Amino acid sequence: MSLPLRSEVELNNTWNLTPIYQGTTDWSASFVQLEERIKEFTKFEGKLSGSAKELERCIREYLEISRALEKVYTYASLMSTTDFTNSELVGRSDQATGLYARFKTASSFITPELVSLDSATLESYLADSNLAPYRRFIRDIVRFKPHTLSQTEEQLLARASEVLSGPGQIFTALNDADFTFGKMEIDGKEVVLSHGSFTLLLRHTSQAVRKQAFAQYYGVFDGHRHTLAATLGASVKKNVFVARARHFASCRQSALFPDDVPETVYDNLVGTVNRHLPALHKYYELRKRVLGLETQYNYDTHVPLVPNITLKHSYEEAAQLVIDSLKPLGDDYCSVVAAGLTSERWVDRYENKGKRSGAFSGGCYDTAPYILMNYKEEHINDIFTLTHEAGHSMHSFYSRKHQQYQDHDYTIFVAEVASTLNEQLLLDHMIKKYSNQPQVIAYLINYQLDQIKSTLFRQTMFAEFERDTHAHAEADQPLTVDSFRKIYASLIDRYFGPSVNMAPLSDLECFRIPHFYSAFYVYKYSTGISAAIALSEEILAGDKAALGRYLAFLKSGGTKYPIDQLKDAGVDMNSPAPIETALNLFGRKVDELERLL
Repeated sequence: MSLPLRSEVELNNTWNLTPIYQGTTDWSASFVQLEERIKEFTKFEGKLSGSAKELERCIREYLEISRALEKVYTYASLMSTTDFTNSELVGRSDQATGLYARFKTASSFITPELVSLDSATLESYLADSNLAPYRRFIRDIVRFKPHTLSQTEEQLLARASEVLSGPGQIFTALNDADFTFGKMEIDGKEVVLSHGSFTLLLRHTSQAVRKQAFAQYYGVFDGHRHTLAATLGASVKKNVFVARARHFASCRQSALFPDDVPETVYDNLVGTVNRHLPALHKYYELRKRVLGLETQYNYDTHVPLVPNITLKHSYEEAAQLVIDSLKPLGDDYCSVVAAGLTSERWVDRYENKGKRSGAFSGGCYDTAPYILMNYKEEHINDIFTLTHEAGHSMHSFYSRKHQQYQDHDYTIFVAEVASTLNEQLLLDHMIKKYSNQPQVIAYLINYQLDQIKSTLFRQTMFAEFERDTHAHAEADQPLTVDSFRKIYASLIDRYFGPSVNMAPLSDLECFRIPHFYSAFYVYKYSTGISAAIALSEEILAGDKAALGRYLAFLKSGGTKYPIDQLKDAGVDMNSPAPIETALNLFGRKVDELERLL
């Protein structure tokens, strides 16, 4: 469990970025060319009302620069995430971020000029056949008219974007580069405590090991709690500032507006989950009883209830399991994902010193849909993480293949459907594979419950935290170490229920969640798993029409708003029905596991 340096990682275990650029020389040349194009882009300023032809030229140039800029940024960003201790890589990523900010400034006139057009002029322009490929793109901009500022104000906000991203960048530097958690001795062996090994150690069969790992890990956050509170507080205040500047009633309304998601969808999620908290509490009570714990702490809630099952898989074995499980999605889907996970090296596989924690699917229109992993063969969770990210990547692959650049980018709201559906297919495949082994089935049901717990219940708890902390700031109340911890402590008490005691420092967890720096994002995991369960049941039942609707959904990119896309796929997120379906499944599985154990 010692971490290698990046230079010590085998080439085949890293992603292949040479199709983007052969090296830093090629990247630098593209960077310089883009700098010049961005400087020249201001030639369109003040001319968009002149003619449809001039508008078409501006939009086409804007999209061409955006596309090239995404490629420059993607390469630099992917390189830096593999080693945050390498100042050259981090510096290149910062350069790309700065170039993005300069382009936002240079192009900030587009929205004010478009929204200033009267309706008749705009419609006459859009009737021009040359603007046909850009109609959805333009209408989406005009939709923001009530929240668009003057040209001077838009330029000012654009120039401030790099500074406003500071809180998230500071947290990333602390969390992924500066924090060290020391070592632990377990069964006579020295273990490096890291983000990755911490997750694994919470599954250790010894409560003493779990307790030590928890205390040692959160001790680091405790030692930096004032800095972390200031950083998170600055991020929340940044959101409040931007929402108010753009005349939104709240940060949440501002965050949901681009996807055209009604706030009632958010409230419906929180309310429905809260009504089903007794099922979650019952699960924790079952865990306490099966594990034989006199006192159950929150660091005990990750231990498998069937500890004697060993499902250890190498990366290659995990990839094959994923490929086999996705057969219900068809041969084309499986052949592409198989190549990506193996021969085409979409995946950066293992943890190394300085590498970003967790996992993600990245890339842009002109690259492969790359996957960052920190794969550990000891735990089944990483196989599910692999198929989760493969779901994102295949969604990207299909949307880029079937849509033009300006229409390909789907929202995060629908992205979590594709990734979570893959997890449901993998679970079904593994349950069938081990159907004659009751203990393995119990293990997998335990895993399924933990996934619903973490993806639906836990992310909804996070969504409540984001709602409450932003409301706190919007009411001009101070955000301090104590206020953050108080809000978070009340939530974890309510969600964990009476059978789980909170270990010291538990409320510091609010300072280690990266998604809190992308506010009002996490609720989409909860809605995503709800939609995915509904869709996966139809596909697994062999419903060809449902499969066709789902593949069309993957190919649709960003051509519609997410609620409408899911309706086309067969799921209505305005209704509590999909969430109720997922939560009722959770309740049934708790009862089934209780019978098996």
